[in-house]
Amino acid sequence: MSYTFAPADVAFLGSDRGAQALAECAQLPLRADTRIADVDAARRIAGEYGPAVLETLLLRDRAAAKLHCASQWLCTDEALQQASASRVAVHRAGRLAGRDVHDVTCSIGGDLVELARAANRCVGSDTHPVRLAMAAHNCSVHEVSPGLLRADALRPTTRDTVVVADPARRDGAGRRNNRPDAFVPPLDELAAAYRGRDLVVKTAPGIDPAAAPWAAELELISLDGQAREACLYSAGVAGASRRASVLRSDGSYWTVTGDEPDDIDVGVAGEWIVDPDPAVVRAGLVRQYGARHAMWQLDERIAYLTGNDPPPGIRAFRVLEFGPYSEKSLRAAVRRHEAGSVEILTRGVNVDPTTLRRRIGPRGRGALSIVITRIGRKSVAFVCRAEIVPEADTVST
Repeated sequence: MSYTFAPADVAFLGSDRGAQALAECAQLPLRADTRIADVDAARRIAGEYGPAVLETLLLRDRAAAKLHCASQWLCTDEALQQASASRVAVHRAGRLAGRDVHDVTCSIGGDLVELARAANRCVGSDTHPVRLAMAAHNCSVHEVSPGLLRADALRPTTRDTVVVADPARRDGAGRRNNRPDAFVPPLDELAAAYRGRDLVVKTAPGIDPAAAPWAAELELISLDGQAREACLYSAGVAGASRRASVLRSDGSYWTVTGDEPDDIDVGVAGEWIVDPDPAVVRAGLVRQYGARHAMWQLDERIAYLTGNDPPPGIRAFRVLEFGPYSEKSLRAAVRRHEAGSVEILTRGVNVDPTTLRRRIGPRGRGALSIVITRIGRKSVAFVCRAEIVPEADTVST
């Protein structure tokens, strides 16, 4: 069970004495097998605040892959789980640059820090005093100074601002709950509270757009190949009705929208197979993405694309051979290509990759990727070699 921070803990951690205690305790092993010794040492260094110091160090270690300058953040376990990755927060803030913005569920400030950098004026509010205190600290160390107040997200406290919200999607036991009526605050109540206002709501990638009839745009966002979140935009801040934004940690990104052409063919495999980024698939923009890159579909109901010139900067699959799916033929192909490492991708077929990999028995030193999918009513297997396609001369935006 994670540590429960009190306001006094946050005050200590943000003080000079707290910074010194954090630096000293950071030298401890902090491993499962040294836990008792670490706790004793932390209490000698920080007294009653020892547990808060250790929890903060463990959380900062976990936050390193998510938050910029994670070694300076204060957070709780639950808040860290829900916080936007900094790269995603930067992207969203960029869409609201120059506006007056109110983050009505600011929590520890994951979005607020970036909104404050980009906005004309920015306010953050939350009902939780500890998270508000952490947000104040986190904004300070990032040298931004939005207004902060304790307020219920369902009781508007500003006017003429873009309202940004990130409803909690976990129950009391920490389990994810993707029912919009179970969000905290519930999605429909949030929309009602800000009816007629510009509203942006972060939510889970699996959100059903029908749950937000007020939203004029649904944006799916991925980071480094993983679907991270969806974002709902009301008409005043929306662009296209559907958008996929594909972000990378290096700062590059590209987007595809539902306004783009989607006229592509369905046909036999070309030289390459492409498994589109999950944001593109979840946003229902596979055809638009394919049309942009002169690719076509293997089957109109399956998300794989194929062509002779794959998009730049992605991992694509060069087709070596293909035919009807059977374990026997795949076993022979693995032997033929002397493969010892086999990646198996599936769409539209009832095939368990782990079981199949064991049955085809890779033994060599090479690497293969096997793409198994349905074309019409038939299951087809493509034996491929995965390659990173070189980047284009310019970064797509």
